[in-house]
Amino acid sequence: MDSYTALSPLDGRYAERTRDLRRFFSEEALMRYRIKVELQYLFALSEESRLGIPVVTEGERGLCQSLFESIDMVSIKRIEHGDKASGIKGTKHDVKAVEYYIGMLLENTSFADRLQWVHFGLTSEDVNNTAYALMLADSLANCIEPALAKLLHTVGSLQEQWRHIPMLARTHGQPATPTTLGKEIAIFGERLLRQYDQLCKLNILVKMNGASGNYNAHVAAFPDVNWKAFFAKLVSTFNGGRSNFFLELNPTTAQIEPHDTYAELFDIMKRINTILIDFCQDMWRYISDDWIVQNPVAGEVGSSTMPHKVNPIEFENAEGNLGIAIALFEFFARKLSISRLQRDLSDSTVERNFGVAFGYSLLAYKSILAGLGKIQANERKIRSVLEAHPEVIAEGIQTILRREGIPNAYEQLKTLTRGRPATMEDFHQFIDGLNLASSVEAELKALRPETYIGLASRF
Repeated sequence: MDSYTALSPLDGRYAERTRDLRRFFSEEALMRYRIKVELQYLFALSEESRLGIPVVTEGERGLCQSLFESIDMVSIKRIEHGDKASGIKGTKHDVKAVEYYIGMLLENTSFADRLQWVHFGLTSEDVNNTAYALMLADSLANCIEPALAKLLHTVGSLQEQWRHIPMLARTHGQPATPTTLGKEIAIFGERLLRQYDQLCKLNILVKMNGASGNYNAHVAAFPDVNWKAFFAKLVSTFNGGRSNFFLELNPTTAQIEPHDTYAELFDIMKRINTILIDFCQDMWRYISDDWIVQNPVAGEVGSSTMPHKVNPIEFENAEGNLGIAIALFEFFARKLSISRLQRDLSDSTVERNFGVAFGYSLLAYKSILAGLGKIQANERKIRSVLEAHPEVIAEGIQTILRREGIPNAYEQLKTLTRGRPATMEDFHQFIDGLNLASSVEAELKALRPETYIGLASRF
């Protein structure tokens, strides 16, 4: 596929930034995960002594692994479209086609007398929902979590770098009590960290309990086996290689797993992306006000007519892509937790779009990182703007006067400052007229916009 003819920009314009997700969310990936689930189930069956199946040896596991690793696009197409030799053709059922394909791979091996155990007692959703859970868990562990961790680290570095830069705050867009640039960045860092921690603690529920969720076929064939414990153990084997994003068995379901943990995941992703939209918009405003400046990149053009332009395109691009991802995550969470009598197939086409939502998210994270990598604080401008608004210390003055029991302190400062310019000289004249103790008068006159930052200096 040529990048210029791709329907989605994720596979076209932005293919290089999102390519890592293809091994988790492509149709090829889905087929591979289905095969992985089927093989691991076959191995687990062989280890249950009461079934009387010859135990799969290490050599046979190695054979299966080599066969699995040899699967290429030709193999995937044979599964997807079928061929006469394999007997797959015409199934119009992805999971059944996978079962037949595995049988074809193993028919001339030592597994020849065990092929009837492939997909034994399972319904297709047992395979599908486990495959999707693995796709989600592996993509989170290998792509999304590392990108977020890097973003958190970068935000933390900027917070530390800018912690001592006093800055005019704005509430309702108007000059307000001073803060520091580092503290304003820290707000986003702590918000993101809270969601990041919740994301990394999330486990995904899967079901492997047959056509109606009651282990009917399994119990009919082998009533003495504790199938619930068997499948709990099997599901735990899918967690190797990851330190988080574990899969857990949900033993009480109908034909499908209700996807509530999917919804929890998507809601966390929505919150992360919403916080980052807020962050991008604030960064955009700081750049617009010249409080943060961008380092121009040689060769780049900011405008087709205005040569001077250096646009905040990374933050703008991220904002748009985050919005697309949020819309999809919101739909996924709302849609997938509802199914007619807990089984209709409308979820199938929806699940195939998981990679789109995560693709736009990853694209946004990389854009934000790129944007943060070419900015610096314009400390001189930030300080000059703060110095131009001495009225913001009125809050501190009236609060100290209230402490000292001066009546109508708020009202007096309101008359002095509201809707009119006020200078430091105005404040000093006001203080001189109050007949205060010399120590209090000195305390009030020591207030300056650049030092009136409270605990913000700690960030």
